[in-house]
Amino acid sequence: MVVCSFKSSTHWLDVLLSEKFYNACIIHEEAKKNEKNIYCLDCCMSLCPHCLNPHRPHRLLQIRRYVYHDVIRLDDAAKLIDCSSVQSYISNSAKVVFLKQRPQTRNCRGSGNICSTCDRSLQDPYLFCSLYCKIDYVLRSEGGLSKYLLECKFMSLPESGLDDGQMTPDSVLEPAGSTRTSSGSCGFGEVGCLALACTATTEIVRKKRSSMSAFRTACRPAFSPVSEISAGLMNRRKGTPHRAPLY
Repeated sequence: MVVCSFKSSTHWLDVLLSEKFYNACIIHEEAKKNEKNIYCLDCCMSLCPHCLNPHRPHRLLQIRRYVYHDVIRLDDAAKLIDCSSVQSYISNSAKVVFLKQRPQTRNCRGSGNICSTCDRSLQDPYLFCSLYCKIDYVLRSEGGLSKYLLECKFMSLPESGLDDGQMTPDSVLEPAGSTRTSSGSCGFGEVGCLALACTATTEIVRKKRSSMSAFRTACRPAFSPVSEISAGLMNRRKGTPHRAPLY
């Protein structure tokens, strides 16, 4: 993925879109729950929960993850940048948006609506599948982001406390305000590619199925089934009969 080059006034955004989150913190490598899933907008750096104390007065943004891709809550993103036309998804009763562009596992280009940057299938009337795609498009078409950036002087972590941010396939993301459609769905029916069928979600399903198949193979009994044993006994040739001598 090519990282956009921003001006110094948007250095925080440049770092946010290029940072690798959920890596183990090297300062607290021996501690539990040391994944770097917090971003400090004032220091332009990723943090783990053990790094928080010096940054408490700063603007902090929690990064969440769904199937190995970073997402942030739409409410948080909307305080920093104009998120209009970016497709949002619902998870755990909260709207989220993908932070970065995602690789596509298959060609989902169809007759439906597609992302203006990466051609990923979208639900109408969205134009971008992630914040990165919108920013990349705006920079290429308008040359600047000044009118899309918002002034945010305060941003704190959730009052309920910092969660691990991991969204498992059990909490499947669904497009906000989704409707059933077959247009551009790549044969999936319903929302298909529009929902996330072209993301790693399908890979997770395949992994689960292959794991179950491997489990069944490994647990297969080493001896022959009862029916096979019975058939073998019936097909066994009888030996020479032993008759009593004649007197």
